[in-house]
Amino acid sequence: MSEPPASGRPGTPGRLGPPVRVLLVEDHDMVAEAISLALERSGELEVVGRAATVAAALADLERSKPDVVVMDRRLPDGDGVTAITDVLALLPDARVLVLAGEGSASVAARVAESGGAGLILKENGLSELEDAVRRVAAGEVVFGQDLLADVLGQLTGRAPGPGANLTPRERQVLHLLAEGLSTAEISEDLGVALNTGRNHVQRVLEKLKARSQLEAVVIARREGLVE
Repeated sequence: MSEPPASGRPGTPGRLGPPVRVLLVEDHDMVAEAISLALERSGELEVVGRAATVAAALADLERSKPDVVVMDRRLPDGDGVTAITDVLALLPDARVLVLAGEGSASVAARVAESGGAGLILKENGLSELEDAVRRVAAGEVVFGQDLLADVLGQLTGRAPGPGANLTPRERQVLHLLAEGLSTAEISEDLGVALNTGRNHVQRVLEKLKARSQLEAVVIARREGLVE
């Protein structure tokens, strides 16, 4: 007697069916081409669309109907993590896997909170990305082992990340620092005295445990506090 066909998501282990449909959102052509070739070499994954911006990806969802969206974190028109909610609003059953040049527990927690299926670093290599796409298509959540414990801690409120206690004004100051403004320019932009502006900047540095304005911006970018 023959066994009945196994059930599951497209292209996942134990299922005879169509390949996993992947929409790749990456703005560097050579990187996108390398990823596409790597994903399709097994025959279990099919890149049904490529986009270089968030806007183009959202516009292509209806046509491509991907099972998995592999989205670069930094795109010309926005943050890939922020775009997760837009993708899921248009295609609720899609799984979104964020591809990042660098990661942190705060960024990974943002991915999870937004409904993303995982975060994988570009340094991990194409074979690891291929495996991650298969796993998220099968319903798993994929984060690096070095991030997973911290992500769970942040999501349960046990481990607030850097910047969690910044006030709205301090976040505004941080964004101005990221734009390259000096303390004097920040004070002018906020409409406050220079000494008040200095105090705001100093509190931002203290809360981020940064020794300089430049280090504060580096930390903020790493933690996903600014784009």
